[in-house]
Amino acid sequence: MTPAHHASLGTLGRRYGAGVIAAGFGVLAWSLAEAKAYTVRHVRAPVLPAGAAAIRILHLSDLHLLPQQRRTIRWLRSLAELEPDLVINTGDNMAHPQSMPAVLRALEPLLERPGAFVMGSNDYYGPKPKNPARYLLADPRRHEAAPEPEDLPAHELGLAFAAAGWRDLTNRRDAVEVNGTPVDLVGVDDPHLDRDRMPTPLAGRAGDTNAPVLRLGVAHAPYRRVLDAMHADGCDLILAGHTHGGQLCVPGYGALVTNCDLDTARASGLSGWPGAAGEAGSTYLHVSNGVGTSPFTPVRFACRPSVTVLTLTPR
Repeated sequence: MTPAHHASLGTLGRRYGAGVIAAGFGVLAWSLAEAKAYTVRHVRAPVLPAGAAAIRILHLSDLHLLPQQRRTIRWLRSLAELEPDLVINTGDNMAHPQSMPAVLRALEPLLERPGAFVMGSNDYYGPKPKNPARYLLADPRRHEAAPEPEDLPAHELGLAFAAAGWRDLTNRRDAVEVNGTPVDLVGVDDPHLDRDRMPTPLAGRAGDTNAPVLRLGVAHAPYRRVLDAMHADGCDLILAGHTHGGQLCVPGYGALVTNCDLDTARASGLSGWPGAAGEAGSTYLHVSNGVGTSPFTPVRFACRPSVTVLTLTPR
């Protein structure tokens, strides 16, 4: 090979390397921008009895709010314009010890509407820098240190939500009536921290004309054991968050991880458990891909942050 050929190959190699670096910076820039491209998703779930009025549920999750995120706070406040009949918050509201006032400011208009909530790990513990590769493990919790004392005001936040009228579903049941439909609510504390304790089962609904005709299950992290328990409990619809929809997804394929033992096909959106959505013997499952991210990984790719309006309709 002549010196000219060597020089030519060297030039091509440098150009290729420069192209790869430029592409990497482009992906990074896009993922940083996408993490702020908030959107509202709309889905329908036919879970109501015949003749019931439709119910609009606003499902919020994984705000991971920092005190200085004014644009995010404004957007969250604007969601009251959607006029949901019921708000369900599946946790991970805070990303800083001083975030609670920002969360209450952001959700203030929605706290005027009927709602219910559970907490996530980032309501109890502030985020810490971690190796992103750990999320590719089957169960990242096995590689985490034992929890330190709680450093986020989850208890105080829960009291504020409850004082506004939202139902606290931390390992407990409650009930509401929405648009004339009695609704059972059952929730658990964060399964990712192994704090979930399924409440004592209720008597069956068969033959009880006064029993609620819709049962909603609420959890932060959609671990299979929790989904199985809520399915066995007779839930018509289960709502969860935690997964961030994979956060960094492959276009045309979807999520690579869920940060729990749920399969990636159910990482976000409406599906079914244990079978397909609408399949006989299955419960509808909605997993929110969330609004925020950890402040140490403030990126998303092919996975825009979102909240969801679920319109429940007759079967």
